[in-house]
Amino acid sequence: MSDEEWTIGDVARLSGVTSRTLRHYDSIGLLTPVGTAPGGRRLYGREELLRLQQILVLRELGVDLASISRVVGSGDARHTQLEVLRRHHEQLLAERDRYDRLAATVATTMQSLDGGRIMEAKDLYAGFDNSEYEVEARERWGTEAVDEGASVWARLGISGQAAHHAETTAIGESLAACLAEGLAVDAPRVQALVARHHAQISLFWTPNRESYTGLGQMYVDDPRFTATYDAFAPGLAPYLRDAIAVFAAVNLV
Repeated sequence: MSDEEWTIGDVARLSGVTSRTLRHYDSIGLLTPVGTAPGGRRLYGREELLRLQQILVLRELGVDLASISRVVGSGDARHTQLEVLRRHHEQLLAERDRYDRLAATVATTMQSLDGGRIMEAKDLYAGFDNSEYEVEARERWGTEAVDEGASVWARLGISGQAAHHAETTAIGESLAACLAEGLAVDAPRVQALVARHHAQISLFWTPNRESYTGLGQMYVDDPRFTATYDAFAPGLAPYLRDAIAVFAAVNLV
């Protein structure tokens, strides 16, 4: 037995995986020992320890054994595993962000109760799953459009989605500043911001003059959209609607 070999008992102690599980991994061809020690004990080398780490990481990410076997057993295992890890890493980050939002909502609720303040009704449910809006979206815009939008959003990945949110915030804050300064909706600075807004929307679908103008009107007609934009500044929703109407008339057909 060399310095770079570990018995099944050693590996069990190092990894926290039971010897029974390690023998099962051997029986299904997932983790084959490098050899046997006197007395028949299984021996593992450094490569096997690294392979076991890969297996355990993927198990923690919820990947089933059959899929793990395909990943670590592929001709390009390192590359394939990296792709799987990247996808699951994005999912974990999304879950972390969701729990962060839920924790923030609960914390705000506790603070409001402790301070005797009444929390806005809409804020009670911040961070919860909004999948119930999917039915409404499909009825309003059609299944194909919703599926395509969801696909585009997924392809952005965590970093792209974060950048999208940051741009949305930047546009909203900048428009609020224009409103505070009393700039007309056709002012170049305002129209430049609307162009950025249109570019964001165009990631998911390309609105023409009629549909983009209709979107602006919806920001006023639908209280949920109104609340989103008016959170930046009271009256921002109608201000953006009017600015969109100018942009659409000049730039779209």
